Amino acid sequence: MLKILTIIGARPQIIKAAALSRAISNSFTGKIKEVIVHTGQHYDTNMSQVFFDELNIPAPNYNLNIGSDSHGKQTAAMIVGIENILEKEKPNCIVLYGDTNSTLAGAIAASKMNVPVVHIEAGLRSYNKAMPEEVNRILCDHVSTLLFSPTKTGYNNLLKEGFIENNPAPYTADNPKIYHCGDVMYDNSLYFSNVAEQKTSIISQLKLQSGQFILATIHRNNNTDEPKRLSALFSAMLKIANTSKVSIVLPLHPRTAKLLDKNLSVELYKQIRENPLIRIVPPASFLEMIALEKNCKLVMTDSGGVQKEAFFFQKPCIILRSETEWVELVECGSAMITDADENKIIAAYDHFSNKTDLQFPQLFGDGKAAEFICREISKHLLTGSY
Repeated sequence: MLKILTIIGARPQIIKAAALSRAISNSFTGKIKEVIVHTGQHYDTNMSQVFFDELNIPAPNYNLNIGSDSHGKQTAAMIVGIENILEKEKPNCIVLYGDTNSTLAGAIAASKMNVPVVHIEAGLRSYNKAMPEEVNRILCDHVSTLLFSPTKTGYNNLLKEGFIENNPAPYTADNPKIYHCGDVMYDNSLYFSNVAEQKTSIISQLKLQSGQFILATIHRNNNTDEPKRLSALFSAMLKIANTSKVSIVLPLHPRTAKLLDKNLSVELYKQIRENPLIRIVPPASFLEMIALEKNCKLVMTDSGGVQKEAFFFQKPCIILRSETEWVELVECGSAMITDADENKIIAAYDHFSNKTDLQFPQLFGDGKAAEFICREISKHLLTGSY
């Protein structure tokens, strides 16, 4: 039986892992054994445990309880912990998601021990190496054996960096295989869409009307940690709410919650707190986010995952960053990049408010990416643990 070691460390990775765990349970029982390692990179009950519970993900076999720290200290502690688990479990491969420090640590530990690396969400590029995530994803790609890109753009990025198309097996870190396979998050959004309607009541709890509110999320360091940028974002939201009389629902990430009163002016913070149209709520679970995304009018976010989920549910998206890995969303006109520019954010909102012919082409596969990934792992990595 093939043994895979899945590394997760942040909320999006927990959600992505649900698709692969579900595919293993449904179609690969007896063929693949999954061992789950939670690094503890981001961990609290609201942001992590609730996702295991509501998505029915198997509990982690290991939790490293690393916690927050500087990039170097956090990554180093993860490498040590993952290396010890690799020694004990001796898997056929390690499965990594996305671009967090947990991804980087897993890639370094496994590649040093000659354990094949499987990278899901390979090939994504912002072309901004000032972003820690960009460095993490590039380094992970270039030590991987099997690379699964969710989009054609990601696949083409890998070709530009020297990866070979249609190369013959056997596959190794020196002869890696690249795939355009669709997105496991699209798998999840399809699967959990109806579940969200049945198991969450956030729309009624917040007394929201479908299509009558904006969903906003802010969590990236360069937005939350820089007073000028954070002020521009909240000032734009305040003006949009006051001008359009539309509610803005903001499930507040813990990082942002800690920094609002510190990085906003006293007056702006007071206006935000006292405005009934700015609805600051606790962090939303995955199913609650799906319900909010399905029912909102528009999404404003600096999250890569939420950008895609907006697209899955055919909602226009304002991207509160200077770039995006999901360039297809901008190219097809369903999303606009505004960065933390107050005037651009307001203009983007006005644009989408008057736009009635948005297109949402099928960019992210057929909803069966996880099954495809499992088949390819089984085919190419079944023989020989390290």
